[in-house]
Amino acid sequence: MRKAKPKKRQILPDPVFGDQKVTKFVNHLMYDGKKSTAFEIFYTALDKVKAKLPNEEKSSLDVWKQALDNITPLVEVKSRRIGGATFQVPTEIRPDRKESVSMKNMIAYSRKRGGKSMADKLSAEIVDAFNNQGGAFKRKEDMHRMAEANRAFAHFRF
Repeated sequence: MRKAKPKKRQILPDPVFGDQKVTKFVNHLMYDGKKSTAFEIFYTALDKVKAKLPNEEKSSLDVWKQALDNITPLVEVKSRRIGGATFQVPTEIRPDRKESVSMKNMIAYSRKRGGKSMADKLSAEIVDAFNNQGGAFKRKEDMHRMAEANRAFAHFRF
């Protein structure tokens, strides 16, 4: 490459839990630079998760982290053009991209859900992902299935 890679920006931990992962999630959740609104939605959603899972010994933050782990894909397919034909080549995902993809999927499927507020939708998606179900978990399963089906083209990896 001609240009130097841009430096990774330091992400500050969130004010309540002191966790960088939470801030990354809120940054994905945010619209139009309204970070305080996004934080409010996230914290309300965690309170609702706590209410929905009263007999769970884990904290709501741990439930959220477990839900993210449950919907994190390990492989994805990338289109690769070889000699006039386009192949879906399965590739492993970098750790930082894994995290980003899982957060974006959770937020996207939360937004598609039916519900009153975004906090309601997000809490429902977190609970579903924690229980290995819901839209984001299905998306991960589909990604893995696609990669498995195209395993024959893995030697085209780049």
